[in-house]
Amino acid sequence: MARAGLTAERITEAAADMADAEGFANVTISALARHFGVKDASLYSHVRNVAELRARVAVLAAGELADRIGSAIAGRAGRDALVAFADAYRAYALEHPGRYAATQIQLAPEVVAESRGHLRCMELPYSLLRGYGLDEPAITDAVRLLRSTFHGYAHLEASGGFGHSRSVRTSWEQAVHALHIALENWPSEPGDLDDA
Repeated sequence: MARAGLTAERITEAAADMADAEGFANVTISALARHFGVKDASLYSHVRNVAELRARVAVLAAGELADRIGSAIAGRAGRDALVAFADAYRAYALEHPGRYAATQIQLAPEVVAESRGHLRCMELPYSLLRGYGLDEPAITDAVRLLRSTFHGYAHLEASGGFGHSRSVRTSWEQAVHALHIALENWPSEPGDLDDA
């Protein structure tokens, strides 16, 4: 019988908090059972296995990230929207490292299709980049550039990968400004240049 007070939502929230405190890789059914003071079987009444638990954390985190970015860029366009997007992304990644790590795992397509947060996280950068006048395939290339820059920077910063005395925040601001310039001057397809 399920322990009173335990729900899938409560377990997911606790797992997300544990991910931030101890690392996403350390989120297990046993660790959560110890946290709640119950046997593992009590949690299996609410989640099938650790894979489902981690997927639930990923869905929760994607929703939080999308809400933060969406709020940050509301009513903004161009460089202002890019800066707001970038800062919201970086702040979430640094403030919630375990949750952020969860957003990077590969999920089953059916899970993504039902995750409002994942769908918004995919749509938000496309909306931002349409403001720069980009269309396919350039917009997908630009989304990949933004994602790899934001993710790489946040990952390196969180792991202490920037040892130079220059302010990490200043370098971040310069990087985002450089992205703005790149987006305003997006190059033609390499094949198009060869044909010119």
